Formats: sequence, structure tokens, C-alpha cells
Amino acid sequence: MAAIADIVHFYGWREVIAIYGDDDYGQNGVAALGEKLAEKRCRISYRAALPPKPTKENITDLLVKVALSESRVIVVHASFIWGLELFDVAQNLGMMGTGYVWIATNWLSTIIDTDSPLPLDTINNIQGVIAMRLHTPNSIMKKNFVQRWHNLTHLGLNTYGLYAYDTVWLLAHAIDDFHQKGGIVSFSKNPTTSDLGGGKLHLDALKVFDRGQIFLESILQVDRIGLTGRMKFTRDRNLVNPAFDVLNVIGTGYRTIGYWYNNIGLSVTPADELDNTSFSGLKLHSVVWPGQTTKVPRGWVFPNNGRRLRIGVPKRYKFEEVVSVKTNGMISGFCVDVFIAALNLLPYAVPFELVTFGSGHDNPNNSELVRLISAGVYDAGVGDITIITERTKMADFTQPYVESGLVVVAPVWKLGSSAMAFLRPFTPQMWLIAAASFPIVGAVIWCLEHKQNDQFRGPPRRQVMTSFWFSFSTLFFSHRETTTTNLGRIVLILWLFLVLIINSSYTASLTSILTVHQLSSPIKGIETLQTNHDPIGYPKGSFVRDYLINELSIHESRLVPLVSPEEYDNALRSGPGKGGVAAIVDERAYIELFLSNICEFGIVGREFTQHGWGFAFPRNSPLAVDVSVAILQLSENGDMQRIRDKWLLRKACSLQGAELKVHRLELSSFWGLFVMCGGTCVLAVAVYTVLMIRQRPEEAEPQRG
Repeated sequence: MAAIADIVHFYGWREVIAIYGDDDYGQNGVAALGEKLAEKRCRISYRAALPPKPTKENITDLLVKVALSESRVIVVHASFIWGLELFDVAQNLGMMGTGYVWIATNWLSTIIDTDSPLPLDTINNIQGVIAMRLHTPNSIMKKNFVQRWHNLTHLGLNTYGLYAYDTVWLLAHAIDDFHQKGGIVSFSKNPTTSDLGGGKLHLDALKVFDRGQIFLESILQVDRIGLTGRMKFTRDRNLVNPAFDVLNVIGTGYRTIGYWYNNIGLSVTPADELDNTSFSGLKLHSVVWPGQTTKVPRGWVFPNNGRRLRIGVPKRYKFEEVVSVKTNGMISGFCVDVFIAALNLLPYAVPFELVTFGSGHDNPNNSELVRLISAGVYDAGVGDITIITERTKMADFTQPYVESGLVVVAPVWKLGSSAMAFLRPFTPQMWLIAAASFPIVGAVIWCLEHKQNDQFRGPPRRQVMTSFWFSFSTLFFSHRETTTTNLGRIVLILWLFLVLIINSSYTASLTSILTVHQLSSPIKGIETLQTNHDPIGYPKGSFVRDYLINELSIHESRLVPLVSPEEYDNALRSGPGKGGVAAIVDERAYIELFLSNICEFGIVGREFTQHGWGFAFPRNSPLAVDVSVAILQLSENGDMQRIRDKWLLRKACSLQGAELKVHRLELSSFWGLFVMCGGTCVLAVAVYTVLMIRQRPEEAEPQRG
């Protein structure tokens, strides 16, 4: 069953139908299959049980129900008694044609190996079936044995016969080991059978092997090579490294399309070559499926019961470009057009009907729509359904067809030119530190140079003016004074580098301010809203409210629900002081529509989430995968952009090309340079002071002499 689950997962199927006999063998096998499929996020959609000895009518009635189901992947866990009759009835019902997938457990390979060649009618009924067979290596020992068996009986030999032969030898070796350990074969009366009474079976004649535990240990310790490969048990009493052949019934026989190993899964490499070759990425060879096709079946169809898919569409109050519901019941809009265009690209027809969700008086809660999809009220959801974590736990979503993260919109105004525009590039703190640095550096250079440099000497007034002139002239690299000391040159080099960086940054910022339209707003982005206490607007019924409260820790009392673009406009114009809001948080797609004709507001800050819109389907719905592929095709062939331009492209106002006011250059951007330059000045003065102190004693000694 683990091998079958790997095959189902390999081909991308999500659901299977299991046909089995209603006995311990069938029930236990299907239960194991369900567990292995669940590990691959697959499931059994329909458990079709037959009586242990079913009639043809039983089989026919069951297969009719299977044909009406959605899944076309059928796993048959049958017995030798009725397995082939099942395929005969399926052939008569047209269920062995294109689109179906039949996977048989090892019962079918056993019949093929034993009764080969099968009658022509029988082999025609199982064309394209995938069958499992216990793997046995093609050793010389096995070939010789099979040939001797055929010469003796003229019958085929299946894997059960090979395992039976090896079992006899295994027991023989175990008995030999038991005797070598001094074991004695003796039996004693079983008290439990004597209590059951006599009767025809004479249960009191049944006896118990006295040293059964020792004999069991001898069996588990056997390690030898037989017809079926290595005969050795693991600690949990299973054979080591079990494997299966994956067979595809073709023509008058079958073809091995791959192997399954419990340690590596599916592979096209035989077991005897695994150690000598590198593991190939190819898992299975091509398969000829029922209907004589090599194209992998989709694995499901829409149930043939005449029911259309109920597609839930949120009935919005405003933003009709996204989803619009007319008074005559006609539903249109960007989301609906994308959905219909995606369905038109599918290789099969999808019968559906659009059903509105919500009253239309306010915006419906899309999370509730997703919940109703998971509850089976709707078969899918089409609209502005944002893909968020909470919703993915209830339904499957397609590939996003719109990227629409959250943004902040706030009042903005255009900055006009002024006589003091040249002061805008720097903050006041930056201006203050920069202005103070010039005389300080000038004083340091004077201190280091005036002892040896005549240009820094003279009357006190001249020395002060020289140091000031020298420091400020470095701003334009026009200083005439030269430095002669090494310490002075080091300080000057670092200072000129700092001046170069500040000068370049100032020039670039001022150029941007004077040549590009600048917009200003007290709100810089979501960070501003997190730190202040102003009211914030959000779309009513949206996930935005829970996101702001739970993820950004914004208090609920600050949030103001808004429904329409008109309410957005009034709230932003009123502002916090007149019962309005400081900013609105909504998805970018809606904000772009809102701002298409309004210039007084703009998007501030960055897009702080990476969400998208997708179509919602029930969990494990195969239609979600096909629609996702169709959405990618729409994006690649340009149809997605054409639909977007039709509904969402609007004429922008004159300020939409403007930029938000450039952030002024702050001290934090240059503090590293200032610290480096200041530290160099301090170090140079300290070195100069030490040198001066050491020179004084040397000058005093000649005077004493």
C-alpha cells in the first residue's frame, strides 16, 4: 500500500477509489492504503466494498456508483475469485477507456504469472492496468528452479510459490539450528483447548511445542539467500528491504515500468544494480494507460449528475470594477472575467453558476465565504479574496492573479519653492554639527601647525582669522595655506574626505528637491501609525482589522470602519480633529482605484505585506491546480494584463507622478564620519601635546650649561 501511495503521489493525483472485499483481508489492506495516502496528503474518496463472494449483479451495481464518482483513479484490492470478473464488467460498462486509471495489488500479477498466457478476452479486459508484484531478483538460482518447475508441472510459478519454497528451506535451517543448540522436540497438552470440550474436532488432541520460543529465535536468526532474495528478518519481524515490481499490462503480456523500494521509493533501477550505479532521478518509465494512450490521465472528472458548481461571489457595496452585481442579476467585474478566462483555457468544460454572497449594503466578510466553501455550501469562491494564513487552513487557493499588499494612504500636499529651499537637504541638527565642525577643525590645524608653519603665525587676530578662513575654505577645496606637519596632514585628509561626502550628498538632495515635484505628509508610513494615537480607517468586513490588532498591536479603539470611497474621502478630509482619520490602511488595488481621481491623498511609506488575490476551492480540490496553471497561461499570453487594463486602469491625477517629500539628510547618516574625524583630531592633539612636553626638558638643559 505504501508503493501504491507513492505512485498516486508521483502522478499528482489527490483522490482514489478503493474497491475491496468486505473481509479482514480487504478491510485491513484498504485501511493501510488510507494511512499511506494520508502521509502524501491524498485520500480515499470512496471505499467500495463487495461481499467476499460477490455476484455479477453486485459488481455491476458497485461499478455504476464508481462511474458516477469524481475520481477516476481506482485501486482494486481483490481476491483471485472475483478480480478478473470485476474487469470484465468494467469493460462492458466502458470503464476501461481513456481517462481511467486502474491499479491492482499483487493478486493480478499472481494470476498473470500462474495462468500465462491468459485468454484473449481476459487480457483485453485489463489493458493499461498497473499491477504490483513482490520483487524477486533474476538470479541464476531462480531461473534454474523455474525451469525445473516448468519441466515437471508445465505450469507457471508466481511469487507466492517462490516464497513458499524459501519458507520451507528457512524452517529447515531453523530446525537445524535448533538441534545444534541442544533443542529437544517435545509436546505437552494445551490446557486452554481441553477446557473447550470435545466434539468432532477432538481439541484435546492439539498439543503445544514445549520449546517454541527457542525455535522462534532460531527462525528470526536465519540469514541466507533464497529464490526470493535475502531471507532475513528485522527486529519488528519483517523481511529486510522489501520491494515491488511495478507492471503495466500491454498487449498479450506486461512491461516492468519501475520498482518500489521501502528505503528510496520509486525507481527505474533494478535492485541488483542499485549499489553499482548512481540513483537516477527517473522514477517510472512511460505507461500505456487504458484507451491505448500515453498521456497521463487527469485522474478526476466532474460527477455526471447534472449539478453545476456553485461559485460564491462577494456582493460588494462599492468598487464595482472588482466585482459588480447589476440589478438584473448580471455579475461582472475584473475577478469574474479572470475566472471565466481561466476556465476557457481548461481542456474540459466546467458547468457552473455564479451565486452572490452578501447583502450588497456593505462589504461581505470574505473569511466567512471561505468557511462556507469548506462547509460545502459553495463549490468555489471568486472575488477579491486575499490569501492569508487563516483562510488557507480552511480551503485551497489558486495561484494569485493580483499582487495586492497593504498600504497606507494619507493626505499629502505639494511642496512649493521658497527662498529658504536650500536649507531643506539637512535637518537642523545636521546643520548645527556641520557648522560647529569647521572652526573646531580649524583650531586643531592651527594647534598642530603654528609652531613650525609661518602661515599660521603672526598677531593673535591674524591667527584666528587664518584658522577660520582655512577651515571654511576647505568646503570648496580653495584653501591656500599648506600643512607641513605629518599630524596636520593626516587630520586634513580625513576632514577633506568628510567635506567631500557632505558636499556630494547636499548637492544630490538639493537637486532632487528643486527638479522633482515633492509631496509632504505628516504620516510617513505604517511606522508612524504604530507610534502615534491617531484614528486609522480600514475597509469594513476586511481582514485588515484583525491584522492591525493582532500583528501590529494597534488598539481596537483607534480603528474606524469605512465602507465606500466616499467615506474614505470624507474621513481623510476631516482629519483626526473633526471626527475623521489620520490615514487609511487598505489593499493596494483598492487604493489605486480610490486615488485615480483624487490628488489630495497619496500612498505613503512602503507596502508592508505581500498578499495576493486568489480563487478559493475546497481542500484537495483538483480544480484548484488546473485553474492555477490557467492563470499562469493568462499572465504569459498577455490576457491577464488586457483584463486588468479593461477594469482597473484609470486616468491618474496630475500629482500621481510626484514623489513623497525626500527625507532630509540626518546626522545619523554621517555620524560615523564625524566620529572618525573627531577621533583623529583628538588623537593628533594628544600626540602633539606629548611631543611638546618631551621637548621642553631638552631645551632647558643647554640653558643651564
